[in-house]
Amino acid sequence: MARIAVVTGAAGGMGRAIVARLLADQMQVVGLDIDAEGLGDMAQPGFGSIVTDLTDAGAIAQAFTQIGADHGGVDALVNNAGTCFMSEFPDIPEQEFETQMALNFSGAFHCCQAAIKLMQGRDGVRKIVNISSNGAYNFDAFDPPHYRASKAALDTLTKDLARRYARDQIAVNSIAPAMTETPLFGVVSEEVLAEAIAQMPHGRAMQPSEIADWVGFLMSPAGDISSGNVIILNQGRDVR
Repeated sequence: MARIAVVTGAAGGMGRAIVARLLADQMQVVGLDIDAEGLGDMAQPGFGSIVTDLTDAGAIAQAFTQIGADHGGVDALVNNAGTCFMSEFPDIPEQEFETQMALNFSGAFHCCQAAIKLMQGRDGVRKIVNISSNGAYNFDAFDPPHYRASKAALDTLTKDLARRYARDQIAVNSIAPAMTETPLFGVVSEEVLAEAIAQMPHGRAMQPSEIADWVGFLMSPAGDISSGNVIILNQGRDVR
């Protein structure tokens, strides 16, 4: 029987790559995203979707209730949904701050709550992978503080849940990529983007498929013994 994976932000650039990798690994995938048209474009065998506002705890709860009814449980969750607003401190608008935290952290928090309930009693090691960012650690980059804070909070959640559910065989890890070519590139100027890419040792941004391969690794049996880790992917850029 195919394992059931939930991927948030499934219709985005990174989300589509993660969905493709998990489908290739014979998982049955449910994508959550507010982008109904994007989800519709992804229709294929093994993939289902639920249009969900991931800043709304009630909508998240309803989506997972539907997943439980349709599939009987969840074996894996990828908290991929996120964005990066670029207002700078101290002039970050209140609503921008709240939306940033709601999508990058609070939504993942509520998805974890709902998913873990549906993971209980399932066979094997169940998996949660949170897509974090090098921005939580590398202060040479251009990331604004509310973005950094949201991703750092996500990594703390990773560690807490990993410890809390280790004996229940629920493995929780974060993947923290540096510059990765997604539609979020559009939030910065060409000059800032070129400077950031020039700092990458390979002279290029990473591709969503490369990050998705790490998600696939953690979802595989090889990832069963990894939990509580923040896996930093940056081509060795920040080694000192």
